[in-house]
Amino acid sequence: MGSTSAPSAPDRSPASLAGQPVQVDIPEEAPPPPPAPTKKPRPSNARIAKRIAKRVIGVSVFAAAAILGWINAIYIIPGVIGFFILCGALDAIRNKPLNLATIDTYFFGKGVLTWALSPFNLLMDLISLPYWNKGIYQLEDLPELHQREITEVLDAAKDTDIIRQLENKITDGRSMIFFKWYGKNLPVSIDIPAFHKQYKTIRTIGVSVFNKRKSTSWHFGPLRATFRVLYNLRPTPDNAAFIQVGGLVQHWNDQPLFIFDDTLLHQSRNESDHARYCMFIDIVRPNKVRPLMNLIVSALQFLLIRVNRTFYKRWSMIK
Repeated sequence: MGSTSAPSAPDRSPASLAGQPVQVDIPEEAPPPPPAPTKKPRPSNARIAKRIAKRVIGVSVFAAAAILGWINAIYIIPGVIGFFILCGALDAIRNKPLNLATIDTYFFGKGVLTWALSPFNLLMDLISLPYWNKGIYQLEDLPELHQREITEVLDAAKDTDIIRQLENKITDGRSMIFFKWYGKNLPVSIDIPAFHKQYKTIRTIGVSVFNKRKSTSWHFGPLRATFRVLYNLRPTPDNAAFIQVGGLVQHWNDQPLFIFDDTLLHQSRNESDHARYCMFIDIVRPNKVRPLMNLIVSALQFLLIRVNRTFYKRWSMIK
């Protein structure tokens, strides 16, 4: 009989995984189906009354400031208030599905900082044209340079078995390790040279770890000069870890790579009994004015390096 050549190994690079599900070994006894995204329990009447009062006071303060400015011919006051309301409205309607809960969270909840920065974020959308902000991306939607650098970082994470190096460092809650923050390399106990290279499109490199049954609340990211890249490093046997952006739910076992504009309302959940490890990467959003955008992102690094702890105050930071 003639000899046959051995079949070639399948391509398992991040680029090849971008459009296909991860293969997960199924145990003899199949696990239960993943739970649907959970809804918050209905708050108490006292909490509802407190929320209503907070919103009434907030609206009243803005209205009073605008009226007093108009009466006293200080027209810049109502002008500025109107400008921010308009920018916030244009920013908020990007969220799908758009409902009263989303609008309330944006203007009165965890989106207030995003609202305050909405003029800057809308300017980032204009500067980035003709690359229209799609909100959620596939790897192939990005320019070739972005794809190449993202793939290099993800390959390095797999080659170094980073999960094994982190397992003894994580806490019972949510943990984060940053190797690079807005372009600045940070000293850490885990040495992965590829994470400290100078990339043209990658500005932040880290790993976020959710221990079992840990999640974030619904929230908005503050800035839109960069996009967020998440890559799940290990499937969870019970397939109960996922990210939800608006009405879209993506389970990490179905698709390990997720790229999105994190100024959209989103939530990350781990409802499994296993730790969830995700690469956490920020990329400069695609644009045709690279020197200008790089300058803007560099300025953000200077401003935000000092408030890193504020953004992640509920996280345990791994050194």
